[in-house]
Amino acid sequence: MLTLPEDVKIFTVPGLWNSGPEHWQSYWEREIPQVERIQQKNWDTPVCEDWIAEVDRAVNAYPTAKIVLVGHSLGCTTIAHWAKTYNRAIHGAMLVAPSDVEAPSYPPGTTGFKPMPLEKLPFPSTVIASTNDEYVTPDRARFFANAWGSKYVELEDAGHINSNSGLGRWEFGLQRLIELIQSK
Repeated sequence: MLTLPEDVKIFTVPGLWNSGPEHWQSYWEREIPQVERIQQKNWDTPVCEDWIAEVDRAVNAYPTAKIVLVGHSLGCTTIAHWAKTYNRAIHGAMLVAPSDVEAPSYPPGTTGFKPMPLEKLPFPSTVIASTNDEYVTPDRARFFANAWGSKYVELEDAGHINSNSGLGRWEFGLQRLIELIQSK
């Protein structure tokens, strides 16, 4: 079990269809006491306004904690929209496999997530993307990272960096999370 400072609170922000039990976010939630999933009312046909309101509610519940958001896929877009809307100061965000909601290949059924928010995030962040992600090209992932003012990390052939990628606990991601927590 990973032990983190007591004043750190980590929220996972899954994407469309949620993260299943074999997703690295789920491993982290089971193994690290400070990690909690932000639950959404509708995982299958999400509405951006509803999702960012849930993020804001979770963040506001811990006013003295060092908050770190860990988004995956549409969760990354949610965090960027949340930052644009609420402009809250948090410790940082790790944005893994940010889905390109403007791409023709993006699944239908979401509301309000377009256009992609491209404002600089008001907190430190790291974008981690794969060279063969079906939901974002490396060029677009780098573009998002640059727009958001994020550090960019590219993985070779890791797919959508999800359960299908076979990452399990995903030690590489945990190390990037620790780096982000220790920054500042």
